[in-house]
Amino acid sequence: MRISQREIRAVFSLFGNGSLKTKLMALLVLVSAVAGLFFTGTVGGHGLIEGRVVGVADGDTITVLALGNSPEKVRFAFIDAPEKAQPHGQAAKVALSARLFGREVKVEVIEKDRYGRNVGRVWVDNVDVNLAQVEDGYAWHYAQYAKKNQSASDFQAYQQAEHTARQNHLGLWQDASPTAPWDYRQSKRETAGN
Repeated sequence: MRISQREIRAVFSLFGNGSLKTKLMALLVLVSAVAGLFFTGTVGGHGLIEGRVVGVADGDTITVLALGNSPEKVRFAFIDAPEKAQPHGQAAKVALSARLFGREVKVEVIEKDRYGRNVGRVWVDNVDVNLAQVEDGYAWHYAQYAKKNQSASDFQAYQQAEHTARQNHLGLWQDASPTAPWDYRQSKRETAGN
């Protein structure tokens, strides 16, 4: 958890010789910061979630039991794993579960998606798990979305990881021409619309 300069100033104002109005404003800042931790599990909307993984939905979505016993759904940023019904979808889920279930993680929250999930980069023991899923052949680097939020050096590392996994025929790359999950979802939507 990172403490902001504003929160540090609020502590000094609260216990200093300031006016009653200054002390009330300082108290409000501190109460807001604490409430944000307990009720959302994140710091300021974007930020950090820390907690234990209590669920693995698929190869790129987990549930983290954050501070205050708040369950937080997290969709992995920068990658897209096969859907559960796709070839290698269950293998991606099993691999992610073996790596994370029951473990303490840190999630750098980047944004909220249209389903209200936190989208972030997941870390366990200083390992970028998003990148590890790509390295092991259990996910694609989702380049079209990664371009807007991923640093150039990380973008390159993820691209290289996918390239290496393809060359070594790891995971989903055992298939000659695996269907990307975004194409799979699109074909399901088109089928449902007919």
